[in-house]
This record gives sequence, structure tokens and C-alpha cells, in this order.
Amino acid sequence: MDLTQTRFEISDGIATVTLDRPEHLNAFSPTMAMELLEIFAEADRNDAIRAVVVTGAGKVFCAGADFFYAPTFDMSVREGREVSIREHRDRGGKVALAIFNCRKPVIGAINGHAVGIGITMTLPMDIRIVAADAKIGFVFTRRGVVPEACSSWFLPRIIGVPRAAELLYTGRVFRAEEEASSGLFNYVLPRDEVLTKAMDIAREISETSSVSVALTKALLWHGIIEKDPQSVHLIDSRCFYWLGRQKDSKEGVQAFLEKRTPNFTMSPTEDMPDFYPWWKEPKV
Repeated sequence: MDLTQTRFEISDGIATVTLDRPEHLNAFSPTMAMELLEIFAEADRNDAIRAVVVTGAGKVFCAGADFFYAPTFDMSVREGREVSIREHRDRGGKVALAIFNCRKPVIGAINGHAVGIGITMTLPMDIRIVAADAKIGFVFTRRGVVPEACSSWFLPRIIGVPRAAELLYTGRVFRAEEEASSGLFNYVLPRDEVLTKAMDIAREISETSSVSVALTKALLWHGIIEKDPQSVHLIDSRCFYWLGRQKDSKEGVQAFLEKRTPNFTMSPTEDMPDFYPWWKEPKV
């Protein structure tokens, strides 16, 4: 990949994605969006990657939409051509869906301020770790637009509708530490500890069965939309039955009995069950 506004590095099963426009506070641009789509497609299909950590270069995670590129939200002006309402697909939403659809766990290491798309792009990430003094803002109503990047779906599922409503309707900017107990962030830490904590968690994940993690991620995110626990019970049972007959399960039990580290070898790209995915994807 020819990356100019992001960095993508893989080491010991962990991919580190860095938003890399510090001179523009890592503002989200069309180029950055396209690069992130490429990166998460690669992370999904590359079995050498067991977990993904996303952070920002410099002292800011992402300051939001790139008004250096175009000081408007008018899509036809931003694109330099007439874009119809039926044609338009939000770039932030495309990135959010790429993260959501990635079978590898994604950890947001929010090392500084995250506003607008800077925070909404982290909502489909599985785990969020943030600098306590980072300024966070779902500022869309203060810019005369609505939340994007599928955030009206993700945010209330993370912190509940009433809390999400307050943050979205007011568009207020707040310090991350003010939301330490809301569930928005897994950890609120001093700035210099954020990436270290994210990497520690990623290393823990990299020691597990990647197929087990991929199916667990699907159960978590898609279980949210099931209408009742009985429906979840049926798919839980199916996944558990299938995994119990696979080599990673046998290795996990044997390693436990022999008091050694397991050597899991199954692949999320090659070894998923024939009933995966069990949900129907809408065409977008």
C-alpha cells in the first residue's frame, strides 16, 4: 500500500495503524479515508494479524473533518462534481463499517483530542483507551449537520440512549475523564500510558485462538440486534458445537492439561464455519 496520511506496521501479530497528519492535527481527509479502507481490508484478510491498534501521530488523535481540504460539508463542492443524494455514501460511515466488519479485534488508543469523525470512527472499535485530558466532542449539531459514521447506531448501544442523546444533542466538548464511568472508554489514563495499555491488551489477544476471537466478536456485535436471548442461545450453541470439534479447541484443552502455552493454528480467512456469517448484510 502506498500510504501518505497513515502508517500501517505489523509486529508479533499486532498491526499498528497511525493517523499521520500531525501538521493538520490528523484531520480526516478523503485520502485518509481511502487509506483506512485499504488498511482494514488488509487487516481482515491477513492471518498474520491477530489484533489492530489505532492511534494518532503527535499529541492529537484526530481533530475531525479536514476543513483545510474543503471548508464545507456540501458534498458536491467537496467532490468537485455534482453528487446526488441517492449516490452519496458518508466516508466516515464507510470507514466505520470497514472497522466493524474486520474480523480482528480493533483497539482505539486515543492519545489526544478526538472530535467529530475523530471520535465517531472509534465507536465500532472493540476497545477504547483514552488520554484523560483529551477533548472529546460529538459536535455535529454545532456544525449544522447530524452524526455520521453510523454513530447513531453505535453510541446508544455503548452508553445508552439518554446519555447518547445528551452528548449528541448538545454537541458539547468535554474532557475524556468526565466520561470515565459511562462505558464510552474502557480505560481513561495519563496520555503517556495510552498506547502502552493498548499494546498490552493486543498482546493478550494475540495469544488466543484467532478463530475463537473472530466468532466471539461476531456474537457480541450481532447478538446486540437479536430480538431475544433465545435467538442468541441458538447461535451460541451452534458456534460452541462447531468449535468444540476443531483443532484449536483440542489444542486449548491439551495445553491446559499439560500446563503449557497453546499453539493455535486455525485461520479466520480459511477455517470459519460454513454457517458464518449467520446474519444478512444489507446492500449499501
